[in-house]
Amino acid sequence: MEYSNMVPGVFLDRSNRFIALVEIDGAVETVHVKNTGRCRELLPKGARVYCQRSDNPARKTKYDLISVEKNGRLINMDSQAPNAAAGEWLRSGGLGKVENLRAETVHGDSRFDFSFILEGRPCFLEVKGVTLEEDGVCAFPDAPTERGAKHLRGLTEAAREGYGAYVLFVIQMENVCFLRPNDKTDPDFGAALRQAAASGVEVLAMDCAVSETTMTIGRPVPVVL
Repeated sequence: MEYSNMVPGVFLDRSNRFIALVEIDGAVETVHVKNTGRCRELLPKGARVYCQRSDNPARKTKYDLISVEKNGRLINMDSQAPNAAAGEWLRSGGLGKVENLRAETVHGDSRFDFSFILEGRPCFLEVKGVTLEEDGVCAFPDAPTERGAKHLRGLTEAAREGYGAYVLFVIQMENVCFLRPNDKTDPDFGAALRQAAASGVEVLAMDCAVSETTMTIGRPVPVVL
């Protein structure tokens, strides 16, 4: 996926989940943060960030905060990017030749990010974006997520019914060691992920090549349960 109208800036402060102050071209701008997670480890004061300028005059904020540099690594923190990148990856044969690819598909009491047919088998896939990293080790989630655990239980049920079921962790950076569930922050999600894997849900993680203007799914990353 590709961004246009990107400009560098310096992070100053985060007023709330949605708004940050960023110095751009010598002026302090109020910027929309496209990630409502905590992201504390990503946004210390003085961090170099990259923002997308909007040409929509009706917007309250002129910029969206897209990515940040951390210890020499560029991390995309746009919460909409993982699904877009996953859609491109699926269409390009990341899982093989898929047919009838659809977004936002309801099954039972769950709504999954994608459904498709793979080798004649109906499948569901849920995407989780990952930005939490320390010393090359990534973890998910960065905050408790009842919704995330519910998705995993829905995938578990789908697998038991005979569907292909996948959870894809899109790691929004590259050159990492492995991914693990963040049991300290959300033990329920970790338990649901292990149960899903034991029930036939395929647990996948992929890193991403991230530049100032692009994010593209790259290589597989080991998942340590």
